[in-house]
Amino acid sequence: MRILVIEDDQDLCQELKIMLENAGYEGMILKDFQHAKTEILSCHPDLILLDIGIPFMNGEMLLRELRKESHIPVIMVTSQNNEMHEVLSMSYGADDYITKPYNPTLLLLRIEAVLRRTHHDIGTLSYHNLVLQIDRGVLKCGDESLILTKNEMLILKYLIIHQGHIVSREELMMDLWDSEEFVDDNTLTVNMSRLRHKLKSLGYEDVIETRKGLGYILI
Repeated sequence: MRILVIEDDQDLCQELKIMLENAGYEGMILKDFQHAKTEILSCHPDLILLDIGIPFMNGEMLLRELRKESHIPVIMVTSQNNEMHEVLSMSYGADDYITKPYNPTLLLLRIEAVLRRTHHDIGTLSYHNLVLQIDRGVLKCGDESLILTKNEMLILKYLIIHQGHIVSREELMMDLWDSEEFVDDNTLTVNMSRLRHKLKSLGYEDVIETRKGLGYILI
């Protein structure tokens, strides 16, 4: 998952980038504030951390312009504990709002929650050159395509959304239970094995790593 930081404090930008990368995300920093919307749309981030007090166009105005063309999840960041800014940001289409100084762990939890919520109902997810068509249960790679079972699709969907993070077996089983289909530990093992085999057939071998005692991670 790629997260774009839009902040004019360069020291804070670097701190956020390091924090994001340590958490398994790909951190990116916006450089051209004058053409911010164009830059955002060209780099296709999965989420934006947008400071309100940026040059040329403040964050709220940039968000309003961005929402005319994109539904990229946005978490607004501000140093002002001002209710009016929060109301404006949410009315312009922000997905969440956090005030500086913030606890890094809290920010990461907010990011994870927004990504989980905003990716829940989308029709497709991408991983490298693979495209998961959620509504059809199809995994495509170029001209090749494979049909996934419901459980295989849900497992891969969850791993893609949490790419770079270790996901426990309990998390996966709870996610599958939420789909109203009971899944026990052995069923998860069988489905994981089948999913890995299908990924291997598309040239993606060993991309789901088992972390002993912890769970799985999509690298």
